[in-house]
Amino acid sequence: MLEHDILLFIQENLRADWLDGFMKAVTFLGNGGWFFIVLGLVLAVYPKTRKYGFAVLLALAFDAIILNLGLKNLVQRIRPYDQFADLIPIVAKPKDFSFPSGHSGVSFATACVLCLTLPRGKRAWGYVFLGLAVLIGVSRLYVGVHFPTDVLAGALIGGLCGLASALLLRRWEMRRKER
Repeated sequence: MLEHDILLFIQENLRADWLDGFMKAVTFLGNGGWFFIVLGLVLAVYPKTRKYGFAVLLALAFDAIILNLGLKNLVQRIRPYDQFADLIPIVAKPKDFSFPSGHSGVSFATACVLCLTLPRGKRAWGYVFLGLAVLIGVSRLYVGVHFPTDVLAGALIGGLCGLASALLLRRWEMRRKER
């Protein structure tokens, strides 16, 4: 199985003591979506960034409903370490199902909202969060708790949730201008 081979390659060739702590810290940012929820709340507090905060929180809500409440329970894919004894995670074993990656979902949902809604002068922040989203997805493979397709599906669905939220924000802004 190609996915097993990819994870085994990462485990045997890319894991290193000096990198383990960093990757664990990166993956921690996606735990329960806490970092992205806090970001959305902080943005929502300030009048100048309020609409971006609400858009992030809306994208996270879409993502949670689709990924965590929907697809994870529908697909019920077991974790890589439960399927293959030679794959060893380096973080606590998650108790939920593997497909799709919730960490990838929340991080890409946030990144897409910011990339699509921030004004040109601030859009670089969206790209910073897009880079972080990619890093979080890679970290899920590195720490050994997801298959590559879990991460790709989470990223795609999260990105679509971010897009939907950004489009709703634009529609709201257009209606507001019409009044």
